[in-house]
Amino acid sequence: MWTDDVDRVLADDYLGDLPAKPIQDIRAMRDECRAVEDKVSYLRRLVQGRADIVAADLRRRAEGGSPIDLDTLIAQLPDILSDKGSVGGPGRLPTGVGPPDDEGLTVELDRVAGPDLLGHLAELSDTEVAELAQRIGDLERQVSGSRRGLFGRIDALNGELARRYGTGEADVAALLDR
Repeated sequence: MWTDDVDRVLADDYLGDLPAKPIQDIRAMRDECRAVEDKVSYLRRLVQGRADIVAADLRRRAEGGSPIDLDTLIAQLPDILSDKGSVGGPGRLPTGVGPPDDEGLTVELDRVAGPDLLGHLAELSDTEVAELAQRIGDLERQVSGSRRGLFGRIDALNGELARRYGTGEADVAALLDR
C-alpha cells in the first residue's frame, strides 16, 4: 500500500540527527524521499482525475442533464480531465514521467472509486454520487497531506546539504567527481 513508504519516511525518527550523518546517507535519503514523493504525486493525479469525473457528473445532475452512458463518458474525458488552471501548492516537477512500479499504489483509490464504479455513475443516486465525491475528496486531502510532508523531508535534507557546502564541511568539487 502507498502509505507504507510514506509512513516510513515521515516517521519522527527518519531524519534522526542529520548533522551526524555521512553526506552519502543524506543524499540517499533525499533520493528515497523523492522517489516516494513521485509515487504520491502520481497517485494524487489519479485521484484528482477521478474527482473531476465525479464533479462533472454532479454538475450534469445539478443542471438537469440526462444520464450519460459509458461511451459518452469516455468521449467526454478529454474535456473533463483537461487542465483548467493551476491549483495552489508547490509546483515541483516529478523526477519520473511514467507510472511508478508499485502494484499496490492504487488499491485504496480503486476501493474508494474504482473504474467499475465510475463507469456506472448514471446508475447511482444523487446522494450516492455526493458521498462518492466526499470519499474521493477525503482521499485527495490525505494524499496531498502526505505529499506536503514529503516535500518537508526533501527540504530538510536539501537544507542540510546546503549547510554543509556553505560551511565547507562538504566539498563542492566532489560533486563534479560523481
